[in-house]
Amino acid sequence: MRIVLLGATGFVGSHLLPELSSRGHRCTVLCRDPNRARQLLLIPGVDLRQLTDFSSAHLVPELAGADAVINLVGILNERGRNGRGFHAMHVGLVENLIEACRITGVRRVIQFSALNAGKGTSHYLVSKGKAEELLRQAECIDASLLRPSVIFGAGDAFFNRFAALLKLTPVLPLACPGAKLQPVWVGDVASAVGQVLQGGANADQSFDLVGPKVYTLRELVEFTARVLGKKRWIIGLPDLISRAQGYLMDFVPGKPFSSDNYQSLQLDNVSKANALPELGIKPRSLKSVVPGYLAGSLHQSRLDSWRRHAMQDKSTR
Repeated sequence: MRIVLLGATGFVGSHLLPELSSRGHRCTVLCRDPNRARQLLLIPGVDLRQLTDFSSAHLVPELAGADAVINLVGILNERGRNGRGFHAMHVGLVENLIEACRITGVRRVIQFSALNAGKGTSHYLVSKGKAEELLRQAECIDASLLRPSVIFGAGDAFFNRFAALLKLTPVLPLACPGAKLQPVWVGDVASAVGQVLQGGANADQSFDLVGPKVYTLRELVEFTARVLGKKRWIIGLPDLISRAQGYLMDFVPGKPFSSDNYQSLQLDNVSKANALPELGIKPRSLKSVVPGYLAGSLHQSRLDSWRRHAMQDKSTR
């Protein structure tokens, strides 16, 4: 199949593209700056195309002749606080994509959504839900909606971010410590996409993708500290302070946490209807995967530190 992918230059895309390539698919990756994703060209069958305007008019020539489209575009935070950024990325882009599919005749669309899409008050979840609704209502396409929990794997933004924080401080104030999550391995998510594409499931369905075990956020952070071999004091913040922390972090560059993240964590990010076994995939546990890449990064940081000290000693001789 010839597959066009949007938003595939990030963490999930770097794992998904090798999976699709191994199945014999040809992948066209649309991105704003191909130079920043040149490493993806090492994957057989991958072509990078620059596209800075994702309006339907500019998507049409890129989708022409494609067998399927995969939309991985998503943001966890926006620049402002009013939801416009989420709406533009999650809803506006899907509107453009549907129109481009209608014009080109591309019917198969795989949309990366989220557990709890359309629920709660989080702009992130509300916008993901609106995108799902648009895709279901579009008669010109057959949409498969993938709803993963927190995705982990080498290069992830979850365990690696907490690992970085835990290396810096002996005390970590943790907002929403009791929030429940069911992390899923990125390799299982990539395999699920491959199965859905080859007909392992019908189009016009939604698929919850979760791992084999439910954890609280505190348990996941404590697990990260153990993997790193760090003794850390994790302070679970009460709800009022968690909410206040999210509000204050709205004004911190990069938004390591936000009021919208707080709203998302008010809903358990878990599912009893895991689609992975139905697709013939046995979910991998985080304990069998995470230590491999976190311990590796710790080892690399030690090597880098030794090299710096060696260079400093050499320069003082």
